[in-house]
Amino acid sequence: MIHLAARAGVRPSIEQPLLYERVNGQGTVRLLELSREFKVSRFIFGSSSSVYGATNRLPFTEDDPTLHPISPYAATKLAGELMCYTYAHLYRLPNVCLRFFTVYGPRQRPDLAIHKFTALMEAGQAIPVFGDGSTGRDYTYVEDIVAGVRAALDYSLPTDKPPHEVFNLGNSAPVTLNELIENLEAATGRRANRSELPAQPGDVPLTWASIEQAARLLRYRPGTPLQRGLAKFVAWYRENRS
Repeated sequence: MIHLAARAGVRPSIEQPLLYERVNGQGTVRLLELSREFKVSRFIFGSSSSVYGATNRLPFTEDDPTLHPISPYAATKLAGELMCYTYAHLYRLPNVCLRFFTVYGPRQRPDLAIHKFTALMEAGQAIPVFGDGSTGRDYTYVEDIVAGVRAALDYSLPTDKPPHEVFNLGNSAPVTLNELIENLEAATGRRANRSELPAQPGDVPLTWASIEQAARLLRYRPGTPLQRGLAKFVAWYRENRS
């Protein structure tokens, strides 16, 4: 089973924490219980880089013991990982948790930065820039994420301990918000009109994936640099905008 369903988004979770706990927390436990009941051979859980929170250990590594999520969304994802481990320990349910790092590409949610900025720039409208633009994100193209998910299906889980593993799936090449906007200007051929706004609560200053473990055990090799991924996204957007 590949479990990617969730209420997504840091900022909406701050407004509706109970909804996020019910959907992401209880929803994941229900799927784990059904997987145990029907003896599912493997459970893949789509987690998030948000679980790391505001950490000073860079890049983010899977064995970091100091996870401090700073939004309800991040907390529900970490809770999902802990329940996955518990089911591996108690019931020997094999599972893999994949921490996705800022996935983008065709069909990306329209409220996320790349999709939102592209739509606004194409329409000649101002883009909202929260903070001074120095926050950094490890943008990862969707095809690379899919390759990582497929690899997790075939990964040989350990037999000498609970059958559970955690992997980062990122690009391991963070860029600042200012750099992202510059790259979007190049991809669209349009100048961004910036609307400067205060920094938002729940936003972490930087995400940066260490992918050494995924490279070694899953043979994960992200192959889409940001410039090429943005060009592909803009082409998709222009073909599909209403």
